[in-house]
Amino acid sequence: MKVLVTGGLGFIGSNFCRYMLTKHSDYELINIDKIGIGANPANLRDIENNRNYTFIRGDICNPQLLNRVVRHVDAIVNIAAETHVDRSIADPNVFLQNNTLGTFTLLEAIRRHNNKARYLQVSTDEVYGEALEGSFTEKTPLTPSNPYSASKAAADMFVLSYHKTYNLDASITRCTNNFGPYQLPEKLVPKTIIRALRNLPIPVYGKGTNVRDWIYVMDHCEAIDTALEKGQSGEIYNVSANNELTNIEIVKKIVKLLNKPESLLTFVEDRPGHDLRYSLDSTKIQQTLGWKPKIAFDEALSSTIQWYLKNENWWMPFATNAILHPTPWKLGGMR
Repeated sequence: MKVLVTGGLGFIGSNFCRYMLTKHSDYELINIDKIGIGANPANLRDIENNRNYTFIRGDICNPQLLNRVVRHVDAIVNIAAETHVDRSIADPNVFLQNNTLGTFTLLEAIRRHNNKARYLQVSTDEVYGEALEGSFTEKTPLTPSNPYSASKAAADMFVLSYHKTYNLDASITRCTNNFGPYQLPEKLVPKTIIRALRNLPIPVYGKGTNVRDWIYVMDHCEAIDTALEKGQSGEIYNVSANNELTNIEIVKKIVKLLNKPESLLTFVEDRPGHDLRYSLDSTKIQQTLGWKPKIAFDEALSSTIQWYLKNENWWMPFATNAILHPTPWKLGGMR
């Protein structure tokens, strides 16, 4: 089986590529990545000489490239995306281009040149908006709260419309907050780790009471693989691990594991449109496809911290003032 992965040099994408080549020794993997702000060639240096792996530097907004590549694959997993909410507030246009137009360009290439290919869209729980009570199911209406989630919701709608109109074999996964190795330090877990290691104040938005459901990235990779192989065309699958924690709980766990004082915690202005709580019901994928998370949260968090401790050479180039800024949405375009 030949699988095209987009955004394979990013956080989730690189972990997914490594997972797939480890689990499926007979698969051929093609990775397209433009090497934007969230990507790093070092993420996959250990597999770049694998005979079943091919890297193409390119943009999914480039129809000529996609028209050529999609002809020769059996499946496409679209992970390429701008994902940082704070940056979407500062520069929404980049998110519209990469997340929405990029997905549209990919769908058009498949429709015109390989409409029998299996397509999986990797999306986010943020498209549902805020869950003040209960948990989102796959039938919950979409009410995105920021430019990032709006761009992902629009992309999802294009995927579903192409399934219905053109009969594309397409499914969608929507996952909760990921953490683990190779995550860019702009996100909460690695930013907290790095600022704590440097004894810098650790910013906590608002009162720190915003709730997210956290999943270890390798559990998410297995869910993507499961949905790709077993998922039904036209269906959506929520992916979660039932680890609902407030931001301040996450930060306190990290500083404790690093033996740092809680006095490093600094409450800062809350970002605009900050949803209070996300909560996903993943009953559907667990009951119909047989997937379930395997790695306990505390074990995964400890493992993640150890990875950052051992891989300073990886994260050091990213640990800039802009990336580690306490209120990055105020910086404007961060490129």
